[in-house]
Amino acid sequence: MIVFDLHCDQGHRFEGWFGSSNDFDNQMERGLIDCPECGSKSIGKAPMAPSVGTKGNKRESRHPAKEAQLSNAPMPPEVEKAIRQLANAQAKALESSKWVGDKFAEEARSQHYGEKDETPIHGKATRKEAEELAAEGISVAPILFPIAEPDQLN
Repeated sequence: MIVFDLHCDQGHRFEGWFGSSNDFDNQMERGLIDCPECGSKSIGKAPMAPSVGTKGNKRESRHPAKEAQLSNAPMPPEVEKAIRQLANAQAKALESSKWVGDKFAEEARSQHYGEKDETPIHGKATRKEAEELAAEGISVAPILFPIAEPDQLN
């Protein structure tokens, strides 16, 4: 799996996950990649810095001052507002989406390949299933905030 930082001709930046660099090229040629913010199909790769790990025989020294610190301090108002907006957008999207449970990958494929009418769906998929769907050019996105399954609701 490879992650590319992408951008559209309107300046929006986003990530794309692909099975390989060839998968990205193939999906671009087929017009399957578009900007999630504006829908533009004029997409390019943003400059990326390579991730270079430490040598196997080197141990990373940890300094207490460099460790991530947990805090009980209130969230900054702009962060709280952004999280609330994301949660509201997810809730609105799920209102018109059908729960398909563990059959998500199967349902997504049948819609993608024209075996069923396309309708918004949500459900469960393993990471492997999601990666396979993406490699086939089928759009998938994680649900950002936990939701209760319909049969788990009071």
